[in-house]
Amino acid sequence: MGALRAVVAEDDVPIRELVVHHLKREGYETLAVSDGASALRAARDAAGVVVLDLGLPVVDGFDVTRTLRREGRSVPIVMLSARADEVDRVVGLEVGADDYVCKPFSPRELVARVKAVVRRSDPTAECTSARSFGRFELDERSREARVDGRSVALMPQEYALLRVMVANAGIALSRSQLLANAWGDDYEGDERTVDTHVRKLRRRLEEPFGLSLFETLRGFGYKFRRT
Repeated sequence: MGALRAVVAEDDVPIRELVVHHLKREGYETLAVSDGASALRAARDAAGVVVLDLGLPVVDGFDVTRTLRREGRSVPIVMLSARADEVDRVVGLEVGADDYVCKPFSPRELVARVKAVVRRSDPTAECTSARSFGRFELDERSREARVDGRSVALMPQEYALLRVMVANAGIALSRSQLLANAWGDDYEGDERTVDTHVRKLRRRLEEPFGLSLFETLRGFGYKFRRT
């Protein structure tokens, strides 16, 4: 098996070269592009992970991510941005990014974030047997969430969060616990990232099927209901 392919979409040449350099050092095959249209083409062509600048010319990072997710592509996306505003971070995650890194950033941290989203999306990750809760089932062997036997498509980080919650069904988990277990101890994002992803899971798994899987524990976190 060849090296994993990382698409680096960044219009700032020094930053692009810095990211490419550090990813190559970690064994990634890299393809560097400088605009959104090129990023879309490259991401569609068997990319293993995408490092995506928010402020790309032609098509910005938000629209690149929206398009890829609308097409059903689950390639992990790490979004880069000079914007530190919470709104931009939340929007980036809402449209389908798996992580969001603000500039300036540490190259070592960025590589760690890339490795983390790739690891969470790896279908060869350790798995257990399927877990069923009424009409809902999570099958870790196939990395599928199913309702009434019908597979529901999830993004890598949505699946990672769901897996942690299902493994602790009936147990109250704080936002910090969910963040540490689903994103990793080295993740430095806001705990409200958890809220964003729970909302996405509800839209995918609860609303279309009339289910009530996730219980909100105000001021604390969430619990996956056993029934």
